[in-house]
Amino acid sequence: MSLTSSISVPRTRFNPLPLYIGLFCLLWSYAFVAGKIGVTHCPPLILLAARFSLAGILILGISAFQRDGWAKSLKMSWRDAAMFAVLGIANNALYLGLGYTGLQSVSAGLGGLIVSANPVFTAALAALFLGEGMTWRKASGLLLGVVGVTFIVWHRLSVGTDSFHGIVFTLASLASIVAGTILFKLFAPKGSLWLGNGIQNLAAGIVLTPIALTFADVHAIQFTSGLIGAFAFLVLGGSILAYLLWFHLLKVCGATVASSYHFLMPPLGMLFAFLVLGEHIEARDLLGIIPVALGIYLVTRPAAKS
Repeated sequence: MSLTSSISVPRTRFNPLPLYIGLFCLLWSYAFVAGKIGVTHCPPLILLAARFSLAGILILGISAFQRDGWAKSLKMSWRDAAMFAVLGIANNALYLGLGYTGLQSVSAGLGGLIVSANPVFTAALAALFLGEGMTWRKASGLLLGVVGVTFIVWHRLSVGTDSFHGIVFTLASLASIVAGTILFKLFAPKGSLWLGNGIQNLAAGIVLTPIALTFADVHAIQFTSGLIGAFAFLVLGGSILAYLLWFHLLKVCGATVASSYHFLMPPLGMLFAFLVLGEHIEARDLLGIIPVALGIYLVTRPAAKS
């Protein structure tokens, strides 16, 4: 036996994190397009109440049939369950309830653009409340992201294609997702993220259902193939898979780095809106992608080892 054959060469372990990041960005970006299709055929509050309720029932129902599903649920404290429910109200009911109301009068591309300002506010609050370091490199990257997004938003407003009323709702939606992100990292509820996501969706569905039945018109629902397809994606790809990936990235990467990937939503959201909805894109919109991409690189690049 030769010396080389007797020495075992360690195999490099596959790191799934880049795959998780890419899949999350694609799902989260396309959700704006699916949401725009959904609110075209269904009142937004009814759409969201049905989406969250079904997603919560599916997640908790699947857990009930798993061998260790109930065991994991029994290990979760009431405090953690209550915290996941609060997160469901912030990250689901308020964030998407306000966002989908805004989508009725703004384009899917602009909706994604405004929400992509999430990293800046999250980074500032994370440095203040969570003790996450704020270096000049991260600050420069966040500033570049803001410049790129602002450039695109300013141009879209100047041509008058979107409603100010809808923009206000979208800004309130942005505040909700930032608050939910900080709350998740601040209180750090323990237990299965899968079960936690089920609790969040069910809590959001319970909160939104009576509001939707009171203020929305059930007869305004148009049962089209577009609505059915959008609803299926929003439940499976949005409420279940995308949110599971989002909270995993928050745990692994931290609030500042994980939120920085939201800067990718404007170009991806505009691309999907152009391909699926035929929304107009100009060359000036695409110029904003350059500082956005550079900003994400600066925020997520590991610090040099001394």
